[in-house]
Amino acid sequence: MDLYIMNCELLATCSALGYLEGGTYHKEPDCLESVKDLIRYLRHEDETRDVRQQLGAAQILQSDLLPILTQHRQDKALFDAVIRLMVNLTQPALLCFGSVPKDPSVRHHFLQVLTYLQTYKEAFASEKAFGVLSETLYELLQLGWEDRQEEDNLLIERILLLVRNILHVPANLEQEKRIDDDASVHDRLLWAIHLSGMDDLLLFLSSSSAEQQWSLHVLEIVSLMFRDQNPEQLAGVGQGRLAQERSTDVAELEVLRQREMAEKRARALQRGNRHSRFGGSYIVQGLKSIGERDVVFHKGLHNLQNYSSDLGKQPRRVPKRRQAAQELSIYRRSVLNVRLFLRDFCSEFLENCYNPLMSAVKDHLLRERAQQHDETYYMWAMAFFMAFNRAAAFRPGFVSETLSVRTFHFVEQNLTNYYEMMLTDRKEAASWARRMHLALKAYQELLATVNEMDACPDETVRESSRIIKNNIFYMMEYRELFLALFRKFDERYHPRSFLRDLVETTHLFLKMLERFCRSRGNLIVQNKRKKRKKKKKVQDQDVAFSHSPGELEAMWPALAEQLLLCAQDPELSVDPIVPFDAASEVPVEEQRVEAMVRIQDCLTAGQASQALALLRSAREVWPEGNVFGPPVISPGEEMQLLKQILSAPLPRQQESVEGDAEEEEEEEEEEELQVVQVSEKEFNFLDYLKRFASSTIVRAYALLLRSYRQNNAHTNHCIAKMLHRLAHDLGMEALLFQLSLFCLFNQLLSDPAAAAYKELVTFAKYILGKFFALAAVNQKAFVELLFWKNTTVVREMTQGYGSLDSGSSSNRAPVWSPEEEAQLQELYLAHKDVEGQDVVETILAHLKAVPRTRKQVIHHLVRMGLADSVKDFQRKGTQIVLWTEDQELELQRLFEEFQDSDDVLGDIMKNITAKRSRARVVDKLLALGLVSERRQLYKKRRKKLAPSCMNGEESQRDSWQEDPEEEEEHLLEGQSEDEEREEGLPAGQAQGSSSLSAENISQSLRQEGLSAPLLWLQSSLIRAANDREEDGCSQAIPLVPLTEENEDAMENEQFQHLLRKLGIRPPSSGQETFWRIPAKLSSTQLRRVATSLSHRENKEEEGPEPNPGVPGEQSPSEEHRAEAQEATGEEKWRSAPKKRQLLDSDEDEDDDGRRQAVSGTPRIHRKKRFQIEDEDEDD
Repeated sequence: MDLYIMNCELLATCSALGYLEGGTYHKEPDCLESVKDLIRYLRHEDETRDVRQQLGAAQILQSDLLPILTQHRQDKALFDAVIRLMVNLTQPALLCFGSVPKDPSVRHHFLQVLTYLQTYKEAFASEKAFGVLSETLYELLQLGWEDRQEEDNLLIERILLLVRNILHVPANLEQEKRIDDDASVHDRLLWAIHLSGMDDLLLFLSSSSAEQQWSLHVLEIVSLMFRDQNPEQLAGVGQGRLAQERSTDVAELEVLRQREMAEKRARALQRGNRHSRFGGSYIVQGLKSIGERDVVFHKGLHNLQNYSSDLGKQPRRVPKRRQAAQELSIYRRSVLNVRLFLRDFCSEFLENCYNPLMSAVKDHLLRERAQQHDETYYMWAMAFFMAFNRAAAFRPGFVSETLSVRTFHFVEQNLTNYYEMMLTDRKEAASWARRMHLALKAYQELLATVNEMDACPDETVRESSRIIKNNIFYMMEYRELFLALFRKFDERYHPRSFLRDLVETTHLFLKMLERFCRSRGNLIVQNKRKKRKKKKKVQDQDVAFSHSPGELEAMWPALAEQLLLCAQDPELSVDPIVPFDAASEVPVEEQRVEAMVRIQDCLTAGQASQALALLRSAREVWPEGNVFGPPVISPGEEMQLLKQILSAPLPRQQESVEGDAEEEEEEEEEEELQVVQVSEKEFNFLDYLKRFASSTIVRAYALLLRSYRQNNAHTNHCIAKMLHRLAHDLGMEALLFQLSLFCLFNQLLSDPAAAAYKELVTFAKYILGKFFALAAVNQKAFVELLFWKNTTVVREMTQGYGSLDSGSSSNRAPVWSPEEEAQLQELYLAHKDVEGQDVVETILAHLKAVPRTRKQVIHHLVRMGLADSVKDFQRKGTQIVLWTEDQELELQRLFEEFQDSDDVLGDIMKNITAKRSRARVVDKLLALGLVSERRQLYKKRRKKLAPSCMNGEESQRDSWQEDPEEEEEHLLEGQSEDEEREEGLPAGQAQGSSSLSAENISQSLRQEGLSAPLLWLQSSLIRAANDREEDGCSQAIPLVPLTEENEDAMENEQFQHLLRKLGIRPPSSGQETFWRIPAKLSSTQLRRVATSLSHRENKEEEGPEPNPGVPGEQSPSEEHRAEAQEATGEEKWRSAPKKRQLLDSDEDEDDDGRRQAVSGTPRIHRKKRFQIEDEDEDD
């Protein structure tokens, strides 16, 4: 669609607005509806913003909307609708398109919308339009909060947004072509704001405590008003030209005059008196051409100085992603009356509005009631108005709101966040770099204001400055900030102005820090150091643990008797033994091995009770992975676990011993742990200055020095001062011995206006003199010019090559002699193809003359060309990948030998000759076809069935001595557990063991009179199962006892043991109060647990003497029992369905099952059928 041809519906809507005749606008009857239709059209425009472009091409705002705004203000509904439409039409192009489009076609639409916005801005540059907006805003602000409606607040916000949108439109410099001291469109707009009184309303909104909700809008408008202004120049308007400004202008004119006179003299010397018709040809001696001859120059001698080998060549194109960032902020000097108005506005704003407005904005930012990136306006206002306050009559009270350590911290945090986001968000790196520049400017003005406070005659102001500096210099983050900014400087994203501000801010910070150190004598600062702690080496097992397996086997029977007695001690479970060292630097999570070693030591020392207490305490501290057993464990399982710990070859640690200097390089063998330690130390300024002696920082300073002609005198002074600190104060002149810097010095010394740069010229001569003095002694200094250098190379250049080796030979790797290289090559070629061994370890075993590390050997093999890369020698696992035929036969033999054992894979790993990882052994077993799936190699768990004839304490004691699988694991593991049971005991036998254990405990609890709590527990489980069937989702359900009887039962240890048996989770320490039904238990599993509780109860009901109840009433136990019977469907079970009868083998077996239930023996087969029936019902 052609955007220049308006849509018919849109044209009809615009025609229905009205018409302008003789300066008077006549609105149509449907004017209000037409405005609303235009708003509706804008809401549904496409991605090219076609409606917006057509309205801009038709100049609807200039010819219709502005006249309606100024002449029909009394029509409130129409006025509100026009304001809404104007806010939509004038919103920034970046908001319309999201960002600057990269597609050329979409970018064309973006530029077209921007052009229409610039025409809107020019149309608004009139006193009449802003006069109407100011009068309306004044009337709305006169209303009190009790009289102001929601529509009034919306209109206030829309007027502020409209002013913001108009001011936000960027200037078209190519079209305007305005010079300094000339009225641009932006200046005319500011003058219209001043004449209409809008500036007074903005000051009122800034200072009023009742209008703080508009603070961010006002701050954004103020920042756009002063977008092109320089605060230092604005502060000096109307005071006459200062002597310093006049001297600066005279110096600049003198530099230009000297350069012009030098060019004239050079031209006069190069051109002879007699004109020659022919330029002539010359030979440039010493400059070779393509061949062996000298270059032939075919132009006049006056052009020789411009000769270059690149003449006539195609310039190399720099990719867009590598181009330097462009300057976006351009300062411009407005017309005088506008500058006077802005100066007065700034003075009044500082006196009455700055502190309350900045406080309200900071509150919005901290409470996250602002939009994203609104903190940039806060930092801009801080930088601008604090600079204006310094340049005008300096009054610290005017900016006291932002003069605090908290403000320093806020700016530093945002600055750090910006450069971190610039590194991570590469697509928006330029935007993050601009925000970073704003934060740096704010930080610079904070430092400059604090520095200015030192010269204040008021003692309290100077004391406040001293307190702020003391806090800033103490914290390490503020001192490290500039080093980080220099390291992260990227010319592709940061413009040259950012580097200039960074250099000036660093200069100011160093000057303040140096002065503060001199005044204090000694300064104590915070120091954060990353302490690298190496893991302790593992000793040889035979040395660390001297007991043989035979001695341990003989030791176990006595320990088993003690453990059996300790397991029956109820007070042992609360024995306060801490299994970890809280004062150790090693984290608690990493002290599990040490705790297991302590348990082993207690067992070998015969302290069985302490070992058991340590085991239980460690299980509470480290429950993950069931390293110290599952949360619910029987004494039999604890004894087996302790027996395994006693015979396990645990790694024991020794204190780390200082080795040779190459320990740092052995990264594969020793893992380094970094711990940040905060301490205090006495500050040394020179030590801090040495941190700046880096090639990265020197390179940034050299980059800014290239534009010394465009830099002001203060910037050149900051560069020269920093380079002088590095060269003279630190004695590192060789750090600046670089060819690019020397070319820059040559350009500086040959500059005709070199007299204007006396400081730079003096410093350049000083560096060149030092270089030639060194070159007389060290001829390699000329080659060193080609490289940027660090402090180590600087020391070698000045003190002699090899001086570091002789001074610290223990920290340097010894040089390889030709004999050692020949031996290394011979060993490598002899052992590189040997399978099953590490070639580097073999070489290290044969190198006896000079001790070498693994890393040294690997790197030298690569350097000699014997290996391609260091990665060829990385140790992964056991480094054995290929299986030989003998090893495969051995694996088959071991599998056939141990395939009937409980732990097939564990026995194979213990007896296999070539040690490999468990994963490789499993993969090989699968590849050989010895097993069909991995689960066949799982460790089998055998369970013992408690005899039913036992009762009372004897039955409970035997159940403690057995090794059954916990009920919770049965319920949670599901199908995989059933498969493991098939490899162990029969399924019915395994289930009968767990259910019988729960039934024995429940029978014992009934004998103690806890039948009602058991029925309450059973009904709770059934209700949970019903809820999970209805809702389809599950979550942990707390068991809340509402009666005193149930509360007493929940505190009973035997009742709690029953809960653990049923898989109910105890409350977490310090976080929960009630026991909870886990979310992992399905409705089928919950019904199965409830049925196990009702088994013995059913048998009691079949007894001859039922318990009599109160006539006409039902006891709570009977209510629970009735509810449980109804939910579990015991009547349905007695009349089994046809499907269930098919699952039974025959009727005789079912009768046998009933007879077994009556006689008291476990009904194992019937329980198995019950499980199948539940699963079928779920399906």
